[in-house]
Amino acid sequence: MVGTVQADRHQNTVHVVPEAGQKIARSVQDLNTVADAWHSLATTDLDSVTLEKDRIVGHLSGGEAHHFDMMRTRVLQQMRQNGWRRLAITSPTAGCGKSTVAVNLALSLRRQAEVRTVLLDCDLRRPSLARMLGIDGGMNLGACLRGDQEFAATARRIGPNLALAANREPALDAGEVFGGRYLPLALAAVDETFAPDVMIFDTPPMLLTHDLMSFAGHVDCVLLVAGAEMTTVKEIDLCERELATQTNVMGVVLNKCQHIGDGYGYDAYE
Repeated sequence: MVGTVQADRHQNTVHVVPEAGQKIARSVQDLNTVADAWHSLATTDLDSVTLEKDRIVGHLSGGEAHHFDMMRTRVLQQMRQNGWRRLAITSPTAGCGKSTVAVNLALSLRRQAEVRTVLLDCDLRRPSLARMLGIDGGMNLGACLRGDQEFAATARRIGPNLALAANREPALDAGEVFGGRYLPLALAAVDETFAPDVMIFDTPPMLLTHDLMSFAGHVDCVLLVAGAEMTTVKEIDLCERELATQTNVMGVVLNKCQHIGDGYGYDAYE
């Protein structure tokens, strides 16, 4: 029996208390199981040419990455203080650079060796993360969130501690996916199997669809990305008020990035 030995000096007896030892054993076993799950994910490399074209710098040290490292520090501090692990990143409208912020923050977190990060492209109608990172392949996060595929089958591991799950094609049933009964189960399965310290969700612009408001109750906090000289104070106030009814607003990022890849747009939304 695994346990702790305690002596009773008055009765000259010895008692074995198994609970403490068994808890330690289970903890080690859980850590090994999580490590195995991460190790089993298919790996992918980043394309440096694509990263540069899309202004992705979070994988670098110093230079332009400094701003995202500062964001990383503040995000981690606030999430740890509040016991938060799920962070959604959104914007009032298209073109504010929310996906660029999400990718750069995730890659900056990747350079924190002790932090396990999962990045999910939940902008199902206009997926962009796989393209921005130069990753080919049949990733289909939508199938995972519908319950048709396990997370491990669609995710790719970038280095030892960052997992990405994205979509190569738009999902026409995004509204049904976000409002579906399986969505919380899928997210809970990722939590249970991979035990990420931070989950980042790149989500649709708030004022163009109802998708984020269907999803907001599943995250702990939201970071709102505003585009310089394009997002109005009225739009920011409206988004903050609506988000506050379902989750915590971590803050607003003023983003001056003007580059959005060809073909990216929300004109088809009604």
